[in-house]
Amino acid sequence: MIEKSIDIDAPPREVWNELADLGNHAEWMKDAVSIVFTSEQKVGVGTTMRVATKVGPLRTMDVLEVIGWTEGQSIEILHRGLVTGSGVLSVEPRNGGSRVRWEEDLHFPWWVGGRITAFFARPVLSRIWAGNLKRLAGRVGDSGD
Repeated sequence: MIEKSIDIDAPPREVWNELADLGNHAEWMKDAVSIVFTSEQKVGVGTTMRVATKVGPLRTMDVLEVIGWTEGQSIEILHRGLVTGSGVLSVEPRNGGSRVRWEEDLHFPWWVGGRITAFFARPVLSRIWAGNLKRLAGRVGDSGD
């Protein structure tokens, strides 16, 4: 499990609007090269997409499905590509601004190293996602970090 958070000097509604715009995530997520929706809908439970992902020299096509959506609060994603698992992006009020939390529980197939790969990927992904959250903060306000 990887958990990252950031405090942002912007109201939760403003931060939520950025999080809820799934098609724009590639603009602030360094590891997301492109996002293509595979469902007609682009918000809410049932939204599906293919995300071309790049971490260093490694590339994969993530197949994602939104399995939870609490308007103004959180988005839960199911990973169904090479890497499987689930993740949640959430926003909550914090000190006059917002706190964004990003939690991911990812699993790698045995033929790419399984748990060993996950162990070594954790600090790399943690750094990437911390940077992603800082870029998100730059789009909607200032980081409190």
